[in-house]
Amino acid sequence: MQGSYYVYLLASGRNGTLYVGVTNDLARRVAEHKSGIAEGFTKKHGVHRLVWYSETPDVDAAIQLEKTMKKWSRAYKLNVIEEMNPQWRDLYDDLVGEDRAGSPLGPGTSPG
Repeated sequence: MQGSYYVYLLASGRNGTLYVGVTNDLARRVAEHKSGIAEGFTKKHGVHRLVWYSETPDVDAAIQLEKTMKKWSRAYKLNVIEEMNPQWRDLYDDLVGEDRAGSPLGPGTSPG
């Protein structure tokens, strides 16, 4: 059985500090950021609002997208968030409410 991999953007708030990450368990990883278990940048800067994510079955594609997104300008990242999540809602609540065994979880698009 093939798994899913997620590239995600966290923010401290609307137009706030941004963080790009990759994981194979989005709900668990975001929960770690929110609880402060994840030491480092997100804990130090209060970056724990899930504002964008994308799912793919290809781990290499996920890793490549994360690396690519880290090189994007801040303006481009903000545009990507605004297109999918103009209200900058914390998508974590929607994520944990979904049936994780079912269809793709989010409004993000799969990387090519």
